[in-house]
Amino acid sequence: NRVRELVNNPKKDFIEIYCNASLDVCEKRDTKGLYAKAREGLIQDLTGIGSPYEPPENADVVLNTATNSLEMCVSQVLGHLEESNIIPRID
Repeated sequence: NRVRELVNNPKKDFIEIYCNASLDVCEKRDTKGLYAKAREGLIQDLTGIGSPYEPPENADVVLNTATNSLEMCVSQVLGHLEESNIIPRID
């Protein structure tokens, strides 16, 4: 909600999209090896390892990226944008 307050300006649009994935999924997708380095103590305060992760409380769109395909996630985002009249409906 703090981010919403920072950008709460009628001239600016703000859409919060939460890409929900478990820590296990994030570690499996980590191509840079940051999670492994954090577990070895080489990186301090990496979110989810040495620092807590706080998911958003009121996201406009929640994408379950662990179980949904990329195409399904894109469809959800586009659907929200269409429903919000940010982009025209594509039929």
